[in-house]
Parts: sequence; C-alpha cells; structure tokens
Amino acid sequence: MIKLNIHEAKTHLSKYLAKLKGGERIVLCNRNHPVAEITALPKLPVQPRPIGLAKGRFSVPPSFLDPLPDDLLDAFEGPRG
Repeated sequence: MIKLNIHEAKTHLSKYLAKLKGGERIVLCNRNHPVAEITALPKLPVQPRPIGLAKGRFSVPPSFLDPLPDDLLDAFEGPRG
C-alpha cells in the first residue's frame, strides 16, 4: 500500500498509476489523513462474447418494419404541412 498526499499524487500521478498494475493500492491523504483509496480495475475479458447469446429468447414481429402512423411521426418531426 502506497500512502500519498494529494499534492504528491497530482505531481507524479502517472508514475504511481503504473504501480497499480502490479497489484499495489494507493491511499490518498489530505494532510496525512486518509480520504480515498485507488485500486486497479479488474482486467477485461480477453475473448469476445459469442454471437447469439439471446437466440430463441424473443422474436421480432413482422410489423416491426412497418411505417409509423402519421400522428406518431408528427410527434417526432412536427406537423407536416
């Protein structure tokens, strides 16, 4: 665990952020009183998500691509004249 006063953290932030990757934690202090802790975020998954995870859970009705009614179009675009 690394304890830093706010001024030191602002001055050398990039140097200390590199240490987070190694598993270190940074405790930010205001006049030597701890106020916050900085930790590294968990690593993102390496493999992409597979396609089709929700296959069969819902269906799109044929009317999905139908034109919107005129009153709804007017609500979005303003009255056509």
